[in-house]
Amino acid sequence: MYHLLKGLHEYLTRKEEFSVIIIGLDGAGKTTLLERIKTLYNETPGLPPDKISPTVGQNTGKITLPSTILQFWDLGGQKGIRSIWPRYYDDCHAVAYVIDASDRERLSEGWEVFDSVLSNRQILGIPLLLLANKQDSPDSLSVEEIRHDYEEWHQRKQEGARLRYAEEMDMEGRRERIASLDVMGISALEGTGVREAVDWLFIRVQNSRRREDQ
Repeated sequence: MYHLLKGLHEYLTRKEEFSVIIIGLDGAGKTTLLERIKTLYNETPGLPPDKISPTVGQNTGKITLPSTILQFWDLGGQKGIRSIWPRYYDDCHAVAYVIDASDRERLSEGWEVFDSVLSNRQILGIPLLLLANKQDSPDSLSVEEIRHDYEEWHQRKQEGARLRYAEEMDMEGRRERIASLDVMGISALEGTGVREAVDWLFIRVQNSRRREDQ
């Protein structure tokens, strides 16, 4: 009887685990975000900002929420490392793309990389959150300005390209995703907006799993 009740309790209290990948250009603040999440949600705090070095490969972190465990994978953003990102797409349940909203000189590069992520068929249907980081900086673009800047960049790219029919169909799907894209402002350094971003990921992976089970 004890083992039966123990097994029933474990079944009723088990938590589903979901994987979230954190990607973006080098220097966008991805590792600072991961370490801030660890500090906010775990008893053992994450690394302080002055102890964080550029990611070569990956960093990981896990947090426990009601009924759910979120496993975060912070992937290196240097140009030579981005090729590893697609290896994680098939097994992830959500994607957080971090952009440095204060680094205006690299916005175009950031959008080029973001656009390649957005158009990847491996993550169609996967929740995707765009995080405008470094809102603590006086030079940072607001959420509205970031969204507008990306839409303008994307429009210029469309105008300069001649698309085949199949590419036009892909572009239509991409336009729909852009229209429904969620953009949130955060400061990984100060922690502003980080809980809201985690809440967004938590809700979206839960809803995504429910749709899969229907």
